[in-house]
Amino acid sequence: MDRRLRTILRTGAITLALTLGCVAANAGAQRVTAAMLDRLEPGDWEVRDRDGSGERIRLCIDSGRRLVQIRHQNETCRSVVAEDTPGAVTIAYSCPGNGNGRTRIRFENPRLVQLETQGIASGLPFEFTAEARRMGNCPR
Repeated sequence: MDRRLRTILRTGAITLALTLGCVAANAGAQRVTAAMLDRLEPGDWEVRDRDGSGERIRLCIDSGRRLVQIRHQNETCRSVVAEDTPGAVTIAYSCPGNGNGRTRIRFENPRLVQLETQGIASGLPFEFTAEARRMGNCPR
């Protein structure tokens, strides 16, 4: 098995362990709000990969919460907030039968955030860092 594949598989296993650990640790805890995500402006956002692939995703979002599940956009997932500060939010989520993920979003301003996300989607591990920037109003 080549080194990159081992790294990807190890990342997927770590993500799953973190997700399950966060769910177990927070099972009886008070719900945390991840209020920082509500400070992001709705509109047309571009998510630009910072790992060198050049991938860009355009999203019309009504809430910053839509940035959490980049690889599980239309999935119904359970989530647990692992970090909730004015400057950053980390959310672990699990989508029954469709994978899981862990996303950290660092606030720069209401129109710019930094994303780090990893997990499993469609049976395959993923991991990337990106910059998400509000580009304007959503196209009509």
